[in-house]
Parts: sequence; structure tokens; C-alpha cells
Amino acid sequence: MRNDQEFHIAVMAGDGIGLEVMAPCLELLTAVCARAGGLALRFEAIESGATYYREHGTALSDENLARAAKADAILLGAMGLPDVRYPDGREIAPQIDIRMALDLFAGVRPVRSIPGLSGPLSDPRAQNLDFVLIRESTEGLFAAMGKTKIVDDKIAYDTMEITRAGSERLFDFAFDLTAKRKAAGSPGVLTCVDKANVFGGFAFFRKIFFERAAAFPEIEARAAYVDAMALTQIRNPWDLDVLVTENMFGDILSDAGAALIGGMGVAPSADIGASHAVFQPCHGTAPDIMGTGKANPTAMFLSAAMMLDWLGNRHGEAKAIEAGALLQDAVEAAFAGGDLRPFEMGGTNGLKDITARVSETIHLHSSSRT
Repeated sequence: MRNDQEFHIAVMAGDGIGLEVMAPCLELLTAVCARAGGLALRFEAIESGATYYREHGTALSDENLARAAKADAILLGAMGLPDVRYPDGREIAPQIDIRMALDLFAGVRPVRSIPGLSGPLSDPRAQNLDFVLIRESTEGLFAAMGKTKIVDDKIAYDTMEITRAGSERLFDFAFDLTAKRKAAGSPGVLTCVDKANVFGGFAFFRKIFFERAAAFPEIEARAAYVDAMALTQIRNPWDLDVLVTENMFGDILSDAGAALIGGMGVAPSADIGASHAVFQPCHGTAPDIMGTGKANPTAMFLSAAMMLDWLGNRHGEAKAIEAGALLQDAVEAAFAGGDLRPFEMGGTNGLKDITARVSETIHLHSSSRT
């Protein structure tokens, strides 16, 4: 629990490059907090993931989950290894278990261009993207996880679940976030993404969306089918502001959004509930490059910046908001010159180079603010 002197951060580095990107991230967090008026963070390492499963028979023990739940926020690297699986063949993914256990219903996936890193689209407008996708993280098709029904080895059933209560809290969260973005200069448009023309569950989802929209008259509420939205994300993503959708659709669209800004290595995320939140990069553990120095820590750094901003707003702590902005600005400034480029984007810069440049930028920006 938090005291007046510090924030308690549960640190789950996980597996593969999760271990590699976490260590420098904690160093940068300490640096930006020191430069934002001396904000204190207390890190508590908590083991979990595929390696932990291989050694202990569980990916996340009840004890470790309880420890994480006591923290002010959870910072997660990446979890899972391709050769470590549950008996039914599923990958080890305790990050999903955490979402369910802590009721982290809102998956927030920003799609924000980084100056100096170009995405795959040639249109100049694609170099200045700034939209957010919010996916419901506890219901939808993911509610069937671990509950698949297989009949006579001939038919498999995974049941999608959409509830009024789950949808209402998701939409209220999305409208609130859209309003905050509008206050900062964004268009103030929230789009519900579904397949209401085919499935009754999505028609129900959309109906609830427009019911909740009545409570937010300052926000323009729209709806779009998921296939049309996939087209829009490629054709004119610069027109988007905030999208809200079901879990499986959000899982797919958020990866497409990451591709627009350069890939998973630069895509941060948050899973937020009423009382808890987890912050992690969108990428996986990439065991094929572990130990090579090629891991890109950018998404980890940006996820940490999101964590600081969330902590600051949740607890009314201006120093945390300032520290988050400092880390976000440092990452963007580090790439702005165009001479720093991650390996997966065709460059020659990895963990060491990117961390050093962001660290240097933090010190330069801090000096310029004083």
C-alpha cells in the first residue's frame, strides 16, 4: 500500500527480453522521479511467467498475486516461452490471469508516432498519428479462456460473453478518457467498434454504448464495424481519436495499430481497473534475440511513463505526472534526430544504445527545465 512518501511498484520482469528491458527501465524511472522533485518509488520484484512455471508448476502463485495486488501499480516486462505450455497446449500467459484476477477491464493501447521513426505508410500524415484503442479485457471471447468445450473431438465451443455491467463501465472509462484528450486538443470522438450487423451480442454492445453516450454530450459518439475499421486504420488512421471494442477485436486491431508506428517494440500498453493497473510493453518475450543486445526497450519505457501518469492522476500527485511526461518526452527526443533506429526497423541500435540515448536526454531535459 502507498504511504505519503513513496509509491510501491510490483515488478514482474517475466521471461526472455522482459528481463532485459526491465532493468534499464527501473533505472530511468529512478532518474526521472529524482528530477521531478524527488518522487520516491519502492520496487518489489515478484517472480512469475514461463520460467517460474517450469520450476514451480504454476505461472503465478496465489502468494505472489496477493503481493502484487498490494502494490500501487504493477510494471510487467513480458511473459511466456514458446516451448513452455500448459497441458492443453495453451501458452503460459499469467498477464491475462492477472487481468482477470484484478478485474482490469480496460486495456489501453496508445498509437502515437515517435518523431524520427517512420511507420510503413508513406503519407506524411501517418508520421503524426495519435489515437487510442481501448479493449474490454475481462469479457468478450476471452471470457472463454480455459473453458473451451470439445465434443467427441469433433466440435469445439468458445463462448463470447458481453454483459451490461461490463460494457457500461468500459464505455464510461472510454468517454472519460476521450474527454481528457479533448481538453488537451484532440477531436473528442469516440468510436464503438463491433460486428453489430451479424451478431446479436454486438448489437447489444452497441446499444449500451449509445445509451451511455447520452451522459457525455460533449463527446461525439460513433460506431463502426470491425472490418471497416481495419480498413480505416490502414487507409486514413490520422482521422482516428479513440476506439473502444471487445477483447478479441481489440487484440487484433491494437497490433495493427502498433505496426503503424513501427512495431511492437515501440508500443506501450496499460490494463486498468477500478483499483489496480498493470503497465507493460505490447511485445512478447522474443527468446530468439535474448542475450544478443537487440532488444528494443522503447515500449517498456513508454509503458513506465503511462504508469507514472496514471499514478499521478489517481493520487493527485503532480510530481508523478511530471516524471511521466519527462520520460515520454525523453524517449521522443532521443529518436527525433533520426540517427537512432532499432534493429527490428532495419537499424543497428539495440538495448544499450537506446537506453543510453534516453538517459542522456533525461539529463539534458532536466537541466533545461531548471
